[in-house]
Amino acid sequence: MAVANRPILHLWLALLAALFVTTASHAQLPTPGKNAIASRLVAEDAVAVPGETITLALMMRPDKGWHGYWKNPGDSGIETQIDWTLPPGVTAGPIQYPVPHRLVIGGLMNYVYEGDYAQLIDVKVPADIAPGTKLPLRATVDYLACTKEVCVPETAKVALDLTVGPRPGPMANRAMFDGFRQALPKPLGSPAKFAMAGNRFRLAVPVPAGLAVDDPYFYPLTDGALAYAATQTFSRAGDMLIIETDAGAAGATLGAVEGVLKVGDGIGLSLNAVPGAVPPAGEPLTAASGASASVDSSAILFALLGALVGGLLLNIMPCVFPILSLKAISLAKAGGDERSAKREALAYTAGAVLICLALGAALLAIRAGGASAGWAFQLQDPRVILVLLLLITAVALNLAGLFELPALTGGGRLAAKGGTSGAFWTGALAAFVATPCTGPFMGAALGAALVLPTPAALAVFAGLGLGLALPFLLLGFVPALRRKLPKPGAWMNRFRRIMSVPMFLTALALAWILGRQAGVDAMSLGLAAAVLLALALWWVGRRQGRRGAWLPLAPAIAAAAAALFLLPVAAAQPATAASQSDALKSEPFTEARLAALQQEGRPVFAYFTADWCVTCKVNEKTAIERDQVIKAFADKNVAVLVGDWTRGDAAIGRFLEKHGRSGVPLYLYYRPGQPVEVLPQVLTTSQLVSLVS
Repeated sequence: MAVANRPILHLWLALLAALFVTTASHAQLPTPGKNAIASRLVAEDAVAVPGETITLALMMRPDKGWHGYWKNPGDSGIETQIDWTLPPGVTAGPIQYPVPHRLVIGGLMNYVYEGDYAQLIDVKVPADIAPGTKLPLRATVDYLACTKEVCVPETAKVALDLTVGPRPGPMANRAMFDGFRQALPKPLGSPAKFAMAGNRFRLAVPVPAGLAVDDPYFYPLTDGALAYAATQTFSRAGDMLIIETDAGAAGATLGAVEGVLKVGDGIGLSLNAVPGAVPPAGEPLTAASGASASVDSSAILFALLGALVGGLLLNIMPCVFPILSLKAISLAKAGGDERSAKREALAYTAGAVLICLALGAALLAIRAGGASAGWAFQLQDPRVILVLLLLITAVALNLAGLFELPALTGGGRLAAKGGTSGAFWTGALAAFVATPCTGPFMGAALGAALVLPTPAALAVFAGLGLGLALPFLLLGFVPALRRKLPKPGAWMNRFRRIMSVPMFLTALALAWILGRQAGVDAMSLGLAAAVLLALALWWVGRRQGRRGAWLPLAPAIAAAAAALFLLPVAAAQPATAASQSDALKSEPFTEARLAALQQEGRPVFAYFTADWCVTCKVNEKTAIERDQVIKAFADKNVAVLVGDWTRGDAAIGRFLEKHGRSGVPLYLYYRPGQPVEVLPQVLTTSQLVSLVS
């Protein structure tokens, strides 16, 4: 079943709580040594009859405020896993789940149990086993226990001893097990039909017209059939119940869909649907509200504001500031031409916004396909890094005065058209190269965008581009601001040369990242391509103004294409930021290692980084890897875990998602027995020292 292959997403709730749950939270992690959900095995009878099946119940009792998950947990969570140790010949069947209920947290749909619940397992006893034989049944149970703020993977050892023999009378726990079975979904005798209508999933379930249906809801077991968080609408057409909702990523490709139709309180029908004609909607029933209906508008506004502020802050990043500065200079050159200034400002904004929208749409499409990807996902591909290396090298050489590139300076032929084309592509370039410079406020905002409905998510990405373009937009539309710009003069050329320095440093950083991602051979290949490009551009500069001045670029472009083809994209192992020998004695992050350290009762500082993340590297050099922090952590026996996301490790990507982040950096501090503390994206040494004091 597709659900069984789903990636584990079990800490999404903590992420959403951090983003959307603004009420005071006092949920605590379980006491060390005690699970938040207690589990035990109970048999329907203490006697196992040879050749017969006996039913066991895995009884789960969550502490107040905690919940467990259904087989398909929805947008987050994980199903129960059992590893059996059984006597020879004894076999255990699959877990049978009772009908769950819905729990929406921060826009995510969860299928859960918040009270006591029992999962049934049928155990087959061999026919040739001698009466009086003892049957020790042992199992290790792994499951996820969550509140609305935190999730904890838990493990329980359960045991039960049965005796083989004839049954002397009625089963001891028959009445209790009858109650458990009543909570299981009942099989629907007739097959259902499903069909796709555009991006809508439509399901026709044959149920008698006279059957009372109360608060219906379809719980899909087949992953990807429909969007869990979308609202489901119901209507009745004679003896058919018609369900319509948003389709999932795999909806159009599925040959069958399994699920449970809830028709009343704790009453469900398990069904299998095959492709077929679905009648038009009939008499509407009350819609089952999904998360999309419950997304708080304040959450969307928060994400928009965060993206806007984050985009604004990107302008001071070293890879963006030179571009913005030069566009401001181009406005200064334009003098008092109001119309030209406004056109360029709008074109620059359009370029920045459209690139952010394109990247955001690509990110949402990748994630809808089931992959774990986050903001700046494109930088996890060495080929993109190589293209950026060559592009930034060309920009730096242009700023240094080696040649004139109309598309970047707004001059030349494009300038003759009013400079709008140059302004557009400059805005696009600024947005593209800004992605590794994710600054404060942006991580949470973009993480929030990933759990919002698609139109709201795209609005957040557009807000990022608007924030990035805002300074230039204001310069274009507010003459008073332009008048404060320095008058054109010889200083502009000097300023332009100076601005080439951070761009050369950016190119150097990209070469380093290329080496970290794909190895020294890839870095050498990239540097060779950059040198060849520089020679070609130098030649272009010498021929500037002549006919065919750009022809020398042809071999450089061919060499760059060859380099892209030859680049060993998967040759290198993922860069490992953590090292056993570093002063912090950090270890590579894994959720298993985190759980083990928490079980030991040690405080844990976990941080997530990538070589292409400028903010991450600044924090590491200026705050984390400082002597005061190293001493403070050592004094308090703080364990340090490092999650390196340079090459987009899927497990780390999922963990980031659980904490509401679509990218790095992310800093977490776990105090023993307390909820995790999410730290700001800009750290200081004093902050980290006081954290453990």
